[in-house]
Amino acid sequence: MKERLERGKAVTRQIREDLRRRVEEALRCAAAAGDLKLPLFPTVTIEVPREKDHGDYATAVALGMARTEKRAPREIAEKIVRHLPKDGVGISRIEIAGPGFINFFLAHDWLHDVLRLVQAMGSAYGQTEHGAGKKVQVEFVSANPTGPLNVVNARAAAVGDTLVRILAASGYDAHREFYINDAGNQVARFGLSVEARLRELVGQKVQFPADGYPGEYVRDLARKVLERDGEVLLGLNQEERVRRLAEFGVREMVKDQKALLARYGVEYEVWFSEKSLRDEGAAEKVVEVLQGRGYTYEKDGAVWFKSTIFGDDKDRVLVKSNGEFTYLVPDIAYHWNKYDRGFETVIDLLGPDHHGYIDRLRAAVEAGGYDPRSLEVIIVQMVRLIRGGRPVRISKRAGEFVTMEELLDEVGKDAARFFFLMRSADSHLDFDLDLARVQGNENPVYYVQYAHARICSILQEAEKRGVAFPDPAEVDLTPLATPEEVELMKKIAALPEEIIEAAEAREPHRLTVYARDLATLFHSFYTECRVLGAEPGLTAARLVLVDCTRIVLRNVLELLGISAPERM
Repeated sequence: MKERLERGKAVTRQIREDLRRRVEEALRCAAAAGDLKLPLFPTVTIEVPREKDHGDYATAVALGMARTEKRAPREIAEKIVRHLPKDGVGISRIEIAGPGFINFFLAHDWLHDVLRLVQAMGSAYGQTEHGAGKKVQVEFVSANPTGPLNVVNARAAAVGDTLVRILAASGYDAHREFYINDAGNQVARFGLSVEARLRELVGQKVQFPADGYPGEYVRDLARKVLERDGEVLLGLNQEERVRRLAEFGVREMVKDQKALLARYGVEYEVWFSEKSLRDEGAAEKVVEVLQGRGYTYEKDGAVWFKSTIFGDDKDRVLVKSNGEFTYLVPDIAYHWNKYDRGFETVIDLLGPDHHGYIDRLRAAVEAGGYDPRSLEVIIVQMVRLIRGGRPVRISKRAGEFVTMEELLDEVGKDAARFFFLMRSADSHLDFDLDLARVQGNENPVYYVQYAHARICSILQEAEKRGVAFPDPAEVDLTPLATPEEVELMKKIAALPEEIIEAAEAREPHRLTVYARDLATLFHSFYTECRVLGAEPGLTAARLVLVDCTRIVLRNVLELLGISAPERM
């Protein structure tokens, strides 16, 4: 059993690597035998063919060698196959197809080893040590604490949280972080807005700030503070009153943000305060360091950062002529702080209005002495909510946008997260509110969750009938030979590699595609293959297969931050 598990681990994590190694070894052997010239050693890429008839894996390496070898790709492919080592993953047959593709068809016994591995690893199946413990920080949402979280924040939260889960499953030491913008002009305007509403509530005539925050939530904050400390605050001078109200408002908004994100399944390791950076003099330190390194100059009474030295399209102001820092300075301090805390890779999820901010941020990272390639930025695009085939524009509470809380109230956490993760973060997304509420297979999250619930029902029915679940280490799995069974096993075996690819590409939406594909394969299997009531040996093998599907569906849904219900 131990030998089978080790083989299973090697297969699920290293199928492509094993085939790549064997093709590279075949190239070396062919060159040593004089069958190939090999003036330049080619890059060997192993891919999964789009067509099932083309095998489980394939390589086009022979096509790229035609010019240097001065012979037909098919002839090169034949030489490679002739010298291919026999060790490693079991290959049932190899075909040379088309102009020179090498197609590999794997033996099914390795799939049986994978099923045993899934049973042994359970909730850990799919996890690897690919990332080797490298420290990665993912900062996402980081919304100003001056208003409710909106649907774009909800999308960023789903993407960022799932990315961290995937990175952790791939062996990285991954951390979530929320940057609280609790300093600067927007906080001052927020304080003025709450103060204006407070004075209105006690009957005073007041002109609301032209650049203030008009949402109903500001009036709610004013009511709350009036009940607590109204008399005391109204007795203060305006400057002190605004300062206290700003602090109160930020505190309340951050508390609400934390509660709402927790309801959404997002728990941050760190909530980092911009104010803390400013209080410890980090902004001044940034300017001092950049000046000391010769990366600044003065113009029109302001201090400028020579960001064009590092690839930015123009230089940036650090200190305005009135002595105030621009918002870039605390952002630089914050990113330098990330590296000083030992993070090897820093990933920022930013809104669609931040495209122009990327180059100046990378310039600041390099100017601080850090590798600019270690800073990655993912742009999370806009979301358009659709109801009844038409865009939803107005919020009941905020007056300007639909809040994240309203969205969760309407469709729930699972549908929200799944829908936000169905497309790449850099693509615009139409979110169909009507579809998200449908309790049927046309709703993709319902479709996936129903597959899990159906499997649980099968296992419960087996128990009712007195059909014992077989010992995965002893059961004969060779009866699993129909096309539906084989395709389902292959998809189960692909999970570790799918997770690694999603982590490396920073594309968590790949796992929603995987989950839907797996659910589709299971539903097809269940339609064609009888589980209970078949002959005992076949029933036993199929029970292991459906339970492995359940485990994998549950594991994928957990990575997506979505529940795996046992009944629906």
